[in-house]
Amino acid sequence: MSEIEREAMDCDVVIVGAGPSGLSAAIRLKQLDPDLNVVVLEKGSEVGAHILSGAVMDPGGLDTLIPDWREKGAPITTKVQRDEFFVLGEGGGIRLPNAMMPKLMNNHHCYIVSLGNVCRWMAEQAEALGVEIFPGMSCSELVYGENGEVKGVVAGEFGKNTDGTPGPGYEPGMVLNGKYVLISEGVRGSLAKQLISRFDLDKNSDVQKFGLGMKELWEIDPAKHREGTVTHTMGWPLGSNAGGGSFIYHMENNQVCVGFVVHLNYANPYLFPYMEFQRFKHHPMVAELLKGGKRVAYGARAISEGGFQSIPKTAFPGGVLLGCSAGLINVPRIKGIHNAMHSGIAAAEAAHAAMSAGREGDELTDYDAALRTGPVGKDLKPVRNVKPLWSKYGLVGGLTLGGLDMLLGSKIGWNPFGTMKHGKTDAEATGEAAKFKPIDYPKPDGVLSFDRLTNVSFSFTNHEESQPCHLKLADPDVPVQVNLPKFAGPSARYCPAGVYEFVEEEGTAPRFVINFQNCVHCKTCDIKDPSQNINWTVPQGGDGPNYPNM
Repeated sequence: MSEIEREAMDCDVVIVGAGPSGLSAAIRLKQLDPDLNVVVLEKGSEVGAHILSGAVMDPGGLDTLIPDWREKGAPITTKVQRDEFFVLGEGGGIRLPNAMMPKLMNNHHCYIVSLGNVCRWMAEQAEALGVEIFPGMSCSELVYGENGEVKGVVAGEFGKNTDGTPGPGYEPGMVLNGKYVLISEGVRGSLAKQLISRFDLDKNSDVQKFGLGMKELWEIDPAKHREGTVTHTMGWPLGSNAGGGSFIYHMENNQVCVGFVVHLNYANPYLFPYMEFQRFKHHPMVAELLKGGKRVAYGARAISEGGFQSIPKTAFPGGVLLGCSAGLINVPRIKGIHNAMHSGIAAAEAAHAAMSAGREGDELTDYDAALRTGPVGKDLKPVRNVKPLWSKYGLVGGLTLGGLDMLLGSKIGWNPFGTMKHGKTDAEATGEAAKFKPIDYPKPDGVLSFDRLTNVSFSFTNHEESQPCHLKLADPDVPVQVNLPKFAGPSARYCPAGVYEFVEEEGTAPRFVINFQNCVHCKTCDIKDPSQNINWTVPQGGDGPNYPNM
């Protein structure tokens, strides 16, 4: 496609992704210099359409960016009133006293929010400052300058045939050039993945680790609703099969977010994260809460869990990585929005200083340093061993040792375990099927639990079927010849949207089928595929989920 001619637009700063980090960067840039030409490109059909988070939000980042956000009507109104922590067994649970929990896990200064709605509001603030935001614009390619620096992106390419050739309504898209390009695609973004590889950004960092977060939005019986209540659980149903846990957040209007996170370093390829989530809702405590209610939305996304030691070098020639593209989630706090915003602020300030000095296209090393020593580094460094300790010693041992390490790290700045390594990637952690037994999951009842395809319809996902499949196989033979016999075809289970299936018809060999129309853009396949044979790329702009209030 290199012979295609495209129109070009020159900007001061190009930002890929209208999440909390990208919008924070855009707002801060315009606060520093109203005359800057700042463009934000968003692949969702609107800002917020592809945004999914729990979410309990620490307002610290927004306090720095827009101190008067309350007066400006931000959709951040449900303050946390009650924290609950449970360790579950199949029939009951034990509530852990709040006094046992580290102070940094106290949520009483935080808010339960729809991050999609927060981003919609932030986009309004950005546009009021003069930021140009273009939704429905997937960034499919990076553009490099003469010296190899990132110069811009290709955005808005539409109308390819299924084989990748231009169709009758083909639109080549535009090249948007910037003095700096800020990448805020979220977890495992396709451009960030290319940049990390091209510039060897992870050379001095540990492997990144991930979890799969699945979420349903429910309207429940008003008599059971406790606005401002935050509940987290660990234990059943995962047990020793995988790390993870749940969250239940009581929002306004008798709505609750019910979510489930499975750490993707699990070994048993028969584990079915989505069905673990559905089974969880049948726990007596959860079933009683949801009884008489109705599910109104569903979604899923991967979560970066590597922490401080897994942050790659975030500055490259011509741009930087922001937010979840860099992996800035605080795992024990289950929070990353504040760090995403702080990263956007720091990137904007570094880019502004560079442009004010007449620079462009170089490495913003000041940003990388500010990220590690500023609010983000101070938030992540003390808790850096919680995830590897949990992975090594399991729920009880990991949380006990991790709690001690986290407590000392946050209190006196000393972690007795130093900086632990994560070891294998999540793909490498997948074990061979012969070493495990299949797991028998109850059939969804259609009341509390649902099959994947029914739930995907509540993500309001849509992809134009005539376009090329955005899930690329490095070798089309690997799924059937390697992954099916060796790992029991785990893609049929790890995907929370039913994208992948092995179809076996009498008298024929199994076929690997990719139902890309179902894809909710969670990126789990790109992360967990044991052969690392699946490469997630962007579909044409506007396609994918259309999350409401998520």
